[in-house]
Amino acid sequence: MAKSDSSPTLTKEQAKAELKQLREQNKRQKAEKKARKKTNKGSKNSQDGFFSRIKQVFNMTRTYDPNIGWWMALAALLTFAAAFVLATLLLNWITGLLVGLPTALLAAMIVMNRRAEKAAFARIEGRPGAAAAALGTLRRGWIVEEEPIQMDPKTQDAVFRVIGRPGVILVTEGPAGRAHKLSEKTRKRLKPVLRDEVPVHIIQTGRGENQVPLPKLSKHIKKLDKKLTKHEVHEVDKRMSALPSARPPIPKGVDPYRARPDRKALRG
Repeated sequence: MAKSDSSPTLTKEQAKAELKQLREQNKRQKAEKKARKKTNKGSKNSQDGFFSRIKQVFNMTRTYDPNIGWWMALAALLTFAAAFVLATLLLNWITGLLVGLPTALLAAMIVMNRRAEKAAFARIEGRPGAAAAALGTLRRGWIVEEEPIQMDPKTQDAVFRVIGRPGVILVTEGPAGRAHKLSEKTRKRLKPVLRDEVPVHIIQTGRGENQVPLPKLSKHIKKLDKKLTKHEVHEVDKRMSALPSARPPIPKGVDPYRARPDRKALRG
């Protein structure tokens, strides 16, 4: 007697369903493979971009500070020696290596960043708009006006405004005598909209007497005594925004330092 075939027979509908399921599974596998390739490529590009940025910063700084390599090496060597000796005494020399190497690298990067910042300030110091670039290093809690709120189109002397918990801070560019007159003129414009409780500080940038160099501008502003709350800072900013601008009539998006003044308008 012949044995009956025990293998199950698939209907047409079941075969179509299994075929569809296999196709969907293949699509998912291809999509996952493509996503993995894109992720690996992106991580590789980000690493290349990171190292290229470090190289670019180092080369830019070396043009203004030829000894930056020696300073970085000295900082890395001293930091590695201190971390290695300390970790070896407390644990063992292998831990000393594991702690010392990344610590030395971190110290070298910190030195490079500090000297790169000084080199950047050295490049822009004395140029119109340098104070605005220095004020851009202020972090949260400060409201910085990127464009000058008062400007002499002939001499390009300018006054920039910062609002923070110390009050309203006017930062000037230009020779001391002219900058003082321009800042006092700006202070008089602000008086009608400010309460007596809101202090107005005037800071002159430069290397002269009673002036603040650009590399020290941010620290100097942060050291001012705090008189306002965060809510009052935003209230003062709203009042300042209502003031008409004293800048020359320049279309939005145009660099005020490169635009030529309207001679007819100046003559009246």
